[in-house]
Amino acid sequence: MNWRRVGLGLGFIVAAAAVWLGFAMTGYPSALKPMRAAPAILIDNVRLVSMAPGAPQAEENRSVLVRSGLIEAVGPAGSLEAADDAVRIDGAGRTLMPGLIDAHVHIWDEAELAGYLAHGVTGVRNMSGMPFHLPLIERIEAGRMLGPDMITTGPILNSPGANAQANHLLVVTAEEARAAVAEQYEDGYRLIKVYSNFYRAPYEAVLDEAQKRGMKVTGHTPEGAREEGMPYEKPFSIAFEESLGRGLQTIEHVESIVWHGLRDDLDEEKMRALAEKIAASGDAVTPTLIAHDNLMRVAQSKGDYLNRPDAETVNPVLRMIDAGAYDFWSSRDVTEYGLPHRAFHLKATKMLHEAGVTLVAGTDAGIFTNIPGSALTRELELLVEAGLTPYEALETATVNAAGALGFEKTGQIAPGFRANLILVGGDPLENVSLVENPDAVIVRGIYLDADKLGDLRKGARQTSVPRSARRVIATLMAL
Repeated sequence: MNWRRVGLGLGFIVAAAAVWLGFAMTGYPSALKPMRAAPAILIDNVRLVSMAPGAPQAEENRSVLVRSGLIEAVGPAGSLEAADDAVRIDGAGRTLMPGLIDAHVHIWDEAELAGYLAHGVTGVRNMSGMPFHLPLIERIEAGRMLGPDMITTGPILNSPGANAQANHLLVVTAEEARAAVAEQYEDGYRLIKVYSNFYRAPYEAVLDEAQKRGMKVTGHTPEGAREEGMPYEKPFSIAFEESLGRGLQTIEHVESIVWHGLRDDLDEEKMRALAEKIAASGDAVTPTLIAHDNLMRVAQSKGDYLNRPDAETVNPVLRMIDAGAYDFWSSRDVTEYGLPHRAFHLKATKMLHEAGVTLVAGTDAGIFTNIPGSALTRELELLVEAGLTPYEALETATVNAAGALGFEKTGQIAPGFRANLILVGGDPLENVSLVENPDAVIVRGIYLDADKLGDLRKGARQTSVPRSARRVIATLMAL
């Protein structure tokens, strides 16, 4: 299975080098210039979806006070007071809820951060580390640049095989795997991402070495060395169940679970049994339904879906190199394989939810045609299509994500929690799509009004092509 592979091979290097030599560097979008947090923010008379455990799904006529970047108090409308210099917001007819978290993104350039904030995404987990990501996180956390809260893995670790890519660090032996984990630790990473070709010995070594160093591991469940006839005629070298309960932060992609865990057998009884095993393990799952769904949309539209609004905010260097994949999917007939799998992925996600598996919303934004920011709303819509209620879908992008990924004191509205919030017109518990274009966003106590969100949407289009190319080249050279 290799549905969503991004071709980062020699063609990428050559094209990126051409861009590098042909353009001058440019700065990041002005919309991301640092802003000071408001001394205080008082949101009054608002519908509150706090996501706090034990709280009602929605509370009418509430008031929330933010001070120094934290939620100070929550109470009935009109009950809270703030100084004269506070930002005051009348929340009548609107809903206040935690900012959204996208648990699976690929960031290539600062412009993408503008897209996330513009669409209410106040936290992201980057899933393919490059040398610029850790300094970028430092700039955001130090207040030298506006951006969402951010966690990153190191460079992807894999073994040679069908899904190996040029931006993967390939390891074959346990010694190589331990050395790779040690190097990422010394570089400052605290999260390892493993991929599907991993051989048994290096996989076990990664889990052991990461545990010794206090690092987390996430990613695809490794299948082991691929042999002829796998998976339809004989099982994978490493069974899916062997990764359960091993401490993976999250297991990525329902489509990978179906491929690896069911050996691509779209059998509902087998999937229900597998969902129970995953639930018993305590492992969280990031479904990323949108990743496969977008392939289907491109195929069914004969490529028109590639040109939908905001598609140009997908990194242009990636779009240039992925032109072959765009052409492939634009001409693909997905009737017999792709569409039945899409329907089964939805059923599988509902089964995971019903079994009690913690689901975490992620989009693979920054890959193929998944748009940074708005992709998360598409994922929430697919979760609702799968059978979750809007509230349950929103849990996956707030309280569930914060808990599973280690975003401390975020994901819910309660005193002492970080002021990462979105103000949405209407009721997202009736229509989850409303979160896509919030009226206002608060990130670490910084108030972003409608005008500022408009600037951020413009900034999301201001990608630096040469900077993106240089960073990819630097990543490939460092492997």
